[in-house]
Amino acid sequence: MQLIAKKFDELTTKELYEILKARSEIFQMEQNIHYQDMDDIDYQSLHCFFMENNKVIAYLRAFYQEDNQNIVQMGRVLTIKHGNGIGKELMEQSLKAIKEKMECKKIVGNAQKHALGFYEKFGFKAVSDDFLEEGVVHIAIELNV
Repeated sequence: MQLIAKKFDELTTKELYEILKARSEIFQMEQNIHYQDMDDIDYQSLHCFFMENNKVIAYLRAFYQEDNQNIVQMGRVLTIKHGNGIGKELMEQSLKAIKEKMECKKIVGNAQKHALGFYEKFGFKAVSDDFLEEGVVHIAIELNV
């Protein structure tokens, strides 16, 4: 599967719509998380995703941390269908794209606690205690590049 990696201004209207629809489907409908998804960070993000039949089936975004241009934060990681290896593909190809398109020394994120093992397979390490974010237990993770 070929990764699409675009900055906000490069996205087509359809791609943006499908990204927002996928994020809503997973985080708001499936996981019942109530939050303002469109937080203006999208404007500064690299959007990495797979499309199938004109629908986003896997997605994440990456952006520079406000206070440190050497650190890229990754978030909104999702797959529409679970357990089929698409998440692994998304992570492998997205990490490569982030390293190529965004100069950084470290990639960080806030992972849902149950997904920590998934991120550890790519070299991420837990760097915090558990904390609640939008009512879901998370843990901070980081990867030195």
